Amino acid sequence: MILGIDEVGRGPWAGPLVVGACVLNGAHIDGLTDSKKLSKKKLSEYNARIMNSQASVSLGWVYSYELDEIGMSQSLVVATKRAVDQINVPYHEIIIDGTINFLAGTTKEHYVTTMKKADLLISSVSAASIVAKVARDAYMEQQHELYPAYGFDSHVGYGTARHRTAIDTYGVTPLHRLSFAPLKKYAKLHKKLDSPAQAITSTSIGQTGEDAATVWLETNNFHIVERNWKTKRCEIDIVAEKNDCFYFVEVKHRTDNQQGGGIAAVTPKKVKQMKFATEVYLAYKKLSNIDMRLAVISTTSSPAVFEEYLELS
Repeated sequence: MILGIDEVGRGPWAGPLVVGACVLNGAHIDGLTDSKKLSKKKLSEYNARIMNSQASVSLGWVYSYELDEIGMSQSLVVATKRAVDQINVPYHEIIIDGTINFLAGTTKEHYVTTMKKADLLISSVSAASIVAKVARDAYMEQQHELYPAYGFDSHVGYGTARHRTAIDTYGVTPLHRLSFAPLKKYAKLHKKLDSPAQAITSTSIGQTGEDAATVWLETNNFHIVERNWKTKRCEIDIVAEKNDCFYFVEVKHRTDNQQGGGIAAVTPKKVKQMKFATEVYLAYKKLSNIDMRLAVISTTSSPAVFEEYLELS
């Protein structure tokens, strides 16, 4: 019962840092290895096998604005803590890929062994590496839809020639890490804020909540059909599909649970609105005789992390 830890996204110029955590719980998945050694097809296959097994998996995200504020070293610590705090099954040892104990100073530090190339040697670390990479790549592919000129779907934020050319032509996006040396000149063009919290508007909070919900859906083998589908009369946060069933997902974000969490915000009136929006969507898309469900995902914290999934019908 080893809790494996590995990170993805330390080197890119844009996008989040993601730490994966995994306890395999006795799952036997042959061929697990470092995610960097696997093709995109193999990554997807192994990710599905991991997520469909009895393994317990979680992800810790640190977004670019946080990384710029606290630096890479502290971001690795924060992302690791966020990932580990979501694991709710027993384990007797924590193995972190690399040489640094990111849980030093916590109650878990004495459970930690650091190991070079652990993602090649320890199955649970390999699994953590795979789920983190698949989730981060999926996130960057979503960002490509918002910023198509940058090619995030191909280089996922690394400083490739195409990426550098796009930055020289169009400047930087909110995804870019302005603390990285090649991008520091752009930091002077942006208003400095006293803290990351000041940069978070209600719109950006909703966006990161939907990002976290999308990542959870994709890592659980849902296919994202639409995001932020709108008409003048209604809107749907996420339309997803799995096993030939359509899921119409409302995303509710709360910075804390003092108000009962996001699920508590789904009132009977809200359910009625969701049903109406679904009917409009089906009419617009000329869909009929399909299996469908209404669902809610609640997210919490800042940046947003997945909290709960609930099917309403």
